[in-house]
Amino acid sequence: MSKKAVILLSGGLDSATTLFLAKKQGFECFCLVFDYGQRHIREIESARRIAKKAQCRCLVLKISFPWRGSALLDKKATLPYSKNIERQQQIPSTYVPARNTIFLSFALSYAEVIGAEAIFIGANAIDFSGYPDCRPQYYLRFNSLIRLATKTTFSGKEIKIITPLIKKSKAEIIRLANKLGVPLELTWSCYRGLKVPCGKCDSCLLRSRGFAQAKLIDPLLEKRYGAC
Repeated sequence: MSKKAVILLSGGLDSATTLFLAKKQGFECFCLVFDYGQRHIREIESARRIAKKAQCRCLVLKISFPWRGSALLDKKATLPYSKNIERQQQIPSTYVPARNTIFLSFALSYAEVIGAEAIFIGANAIDFSGYPDCRPQYYLRFNSLIRLATKTTFSGKEIKIITPLIKKSKAEIIRLANKLGVPLELTWSCYRGLKVPCGKCDSCLLRSRGFAQAKLIDPLLEKRYGAC
């Protein structure tokens, strides 16, 4: 009997790398994608294509944040464009209130129903936008909550949140993705849902710097503009 895992798949390179890593570790992967009213559906399309490429089941769950509270939920809000992403002192406007807590709660419910022993999330605490729910201590606390709050635990089994990329730089993640054969040309990182990445938002800047440090060409840009 194979071991099962729920994979939170956003369509970005971190979550895609996490999916392929979980597969390599022998997990039967069940991808969970959230349509939560974000500014565009480009990343959802990417997630579907990545799951199909990995030959994994993919469930798109539609939820809503009617109170908004984030530039990713309000198309009228201005997206942050920062040249010095390391110097940011405040949590950016793209933070979605309690998003990971909500996503993980759904993933935990899904994991209990299908008998999964793990929930994989591509959270990163090194090259990221400063979101508080991407820190290692947050996941330690959530795992403690799981041990207290689930039928699975009372049955003598375990469900654990696994964050394999939490302490890796973006360059390290990209090198790992390249090694695992992740279809990086299918991933999407940009906060804007254009045909090509804007190259200016925080997410684009982190991705661009990561590829530069990894000394690799971003296939998403190469496909559009050609190799340099």
